[in-house]
Amino acid sequence: MKLLEYMGKELFKKYNIPVPQGGIAATTDEAGNVAADLNEAVVKSQILSGKRGKAGGIKFVSGVDEAKNAASDLLGKDLKGFKVETVLVEEKLAIEKEFYLAITLDGSKRKPIILASAEGGMDIEDVPEDKMIRYAVSVNLGVQPYLGKDIADKLGLSGDLVKQFTKILINLYRMFEELDAELVEINPLVIASGNLIAADSKVTIDDDALYRHKDLPLVEERTEAEQKAHKLGLSYVELDGDIAIMANGAGITMATLDIIQHYGGQPSNFLDAGGGASVEATAKALEILLATDPKVILINIFGGITRCDDVANAFVTVNKDQEIPVPVVIRLVGTNEDQGIALLKEYGIEAYRTMDDAAKKAVQLAKQ
Repeated sequence: MKLLEYMGKELFKKYNIPVPQGGIAATTDEAGNVAADLNEAVVKSQILSGKRGKAGGIKFVSGVDEAKNAASDLLGKDLKGFKVETVLVEEKLAIEKEFYLAITLDGSKRKPIILASAEGGMDIEDVPEDKMIRYAVSVNLGVQPYLGKDIADKLGLSGDLVKQFTKILINLYRMFEELDAELVEINPLVIASGNLIAADSKVTIDDDALYRHKDLPLVEERTEAEQKAHKLGLSYVELDGDIAIMANGAGITMATLDIIQHYGGQPSNFLDAGGGASVEATAKALEILLATDPKVILINIFGGITRCDDVANAFVTVNKDQEIPVPVVIRLVGTNEDQGIALLKEYGIEAYRTMDDAAKKAVQLAKQ
């Protein structure tokens, strides 16, 4: 279970990890009341998504009126598939330097691992490998002060900042351990006015351990589209790209996402339509995909129990009944693939036999 930023910061405070002064607001008046105690502030939409700033979900303000206006703009807004129900109003920090710090699980080592970098403020995927510090933690020893000092030295910290960093790291690990977390992340951990402060938080708790933490809030992680797909029995996750994906199985769907990225494209979702290929199921899946406004739809079917001619029939029927305003690339292989490809060809729809060719075509269309 992922927690909202303000929830993570409330936990940080309990574990003596410094966070900016501020508070949560669900109305414009509440936002104004919090901002009244601050000089300059930042109003941050509280949704379970990154890159909120680029999406317009973070606003810098000065004074009560500007804070109210910012809250008014954000509250109730649909942002990256989530409805903004609360905003976090915090003091604006005079940031001197940004760092990355996180603790997560390393499945291959079967140990917690500390990740740290002087390249803070970036997504972890964007941090060059040679700029990332990694330490596997012994669950018997935990995080000792010497480890904090060693990492602080590698980050270029000195003086009192080393002590501050060591304390934060020890407390972060204690939080990670006691709350059965899968991830605790501070990005960025900043130097402001000579102190280290957690300017953001990302906390994920192991779902299977929630029964041990009745005091934690329950957070609905699905977007509106994800909730709709869940009700239909479809496995669906929204991503940030522009090529919509539909495949029949978790493995082939993941492989499709990988090959799209290999050829320079960006998937907009993960949609595993499962073994059913009825007209109704196909229509509902396409409706969900079209609602995300993709540039291209890629349908990748490996016919086993699902026959390729059934998939082709379903798509032809849907294509007749509703307008599909974007290009659709279809790959069919497996049971009755010749019949399926021939049927699509009758209606002027080209189908591909290899995932490689289909992915190349989808990326090419998306870039046009």
